[in-house]
Amino acid sequence: MAYVLAVITSFNSGDTKEVTLKARGRAITTAVDVTEIVRRRFMKDINVNKITTGTEELATEEGGKRAVSTIEIVLSI
Repeated sequence: MAYVLAVITSFNSGDTKEVTLKARGRAITTAVDVTEIVRRRFMKDINVNKITTGTEELATEEGGKRAVSTIEIVLSI
């Protein structure tokens, strides 16, 4: 709920018209949940402008590389 409050606070500050949520790996579910809670419970006039998914390669401790999924969700009033 802290992320939900942060999104709502950003929009209610007056000059913010767009908020971008970014997450990767297991945090992707949190970003999607925050988006849906804000849209369905608190700010029904919010629009999802763009959703971008991708993959980042991260170096592992063993010296190899590991692919991690990413998401970027752009919300606007």
